[in-house]
Amino acid sequence: MPGPTPDAPPPARPTLEAVAARAGVSRATASRVVNGGAGVRQPLVDQVRKAVEELGYIPNHAARTLVTRRNGAVAVVIDEPEARIFSDPFFSQHIRGISRELNAHDAQLVLLLVEGRGDFERVSRYLAGGHVDGVLAFSLHTDDELPSVIRRFGVPAVYGGRPGRPGAGAGLAVPFVDCDNRGGAREAVRHLVSLGRRHIAHIAGPRDQTSALDRIDGYTDILPDAGPALVAEGDFTVEGGARAMAELLERRPGLDAVFAANDLMASGALRVLRERGRRVPEDVALVGFDDMESIAEATDPPLTTVRQDVVGMGRLMVRLLMERLNDKGAGPESVITPTELVHRASA
Repeated sequence: MPGPTPDAPPPARPTLEAVAARAGVSRATASRVVNGGAGVRQPLVDQVRKAVEELGYIPNHAARTLVTRRNGAVAVVIDEPEARIFSDPFFSQHIRGISRELNAHDAQLVLLLVEGRGDFERVSRYLAGGHVDGVLAFSLHTDDELPSVIRRFGVPAVYGGRPGRPGAGAGLAVPFVDCDNRGGAREAVRHLVSLGRRHIAHIAGPRDQTSALDRIDGYTDILPDAGPALVAEGDFTVEGGARAMAELLERRPGLDAVFAANDLMASGALRVLRERGRRVPEDVALVGFDDMESIAEATDPPLTTVRQDVVGMGRLMVRLLMERLNDKGAGPESVITPTELVHRASA
């Protein structure tokens, strides 16, 4: 009885020589087209691309890097604990926008998380090794080392949010994408005032982040006489919002409205208000910030909040970076995106 038929060998991968032969050009011309080089007439470019598609040729990454001096990879650096990154939908939305735009530019995303001093050293070594073409960094803190680390190695970078605030540490002239945090906070508080609320508290984010500082400024722009007793600091988490809400109720039990600096803290505040027998919005009106639909539409009642286009901001960061990579002389350029108050039932 005959034995089993051996498996057929896999088909040979198409070679660059085969592409050149199919396109009727030299191997050097095919290589320049496939690997992103310049100086090839458009009709020949079209012939080579057609041959690549017909043969299913996959370019050699090392060869492309030699021609273009590009790695085809971008580092996304986030200075937050891992537990927060994977529990806060803000980060998944931001990374989604970045990933979509990098895909459109045929570039890979390399995620680097920073939680302590040892991580700064690891990230520094990685950037010094020239593994990526550029860096997208966000959720930075005012005393953050990342901007100086990135600048030291000359890696093109774009930041999500300003990496520093005058007088608060960094002060580097670098391109960033941010939303109108201060204007959005003003709109939120103005809305609460329009509802007739007179004792409006603020649950702030950590004061070492510029987004939190700008939202505090927006609050005090509308309520300059509010006083420190009506402001409690959270940490952009559900539990941080709950702690801050409990603190505010102890200090000012007669408060009738709260503006929380993000939706997660607003949801924590809502839980505490319910536990203390306060009805929302009848007794206490509540407004958040971000418009994370997985949070804002799931709370009871649904959360009135300030919307920022987090996915769109991620895409903008990539576009700014690609402009810098393509124009070596491009200087710092930043974008501030608008915010919008989304009305739901909590205020």
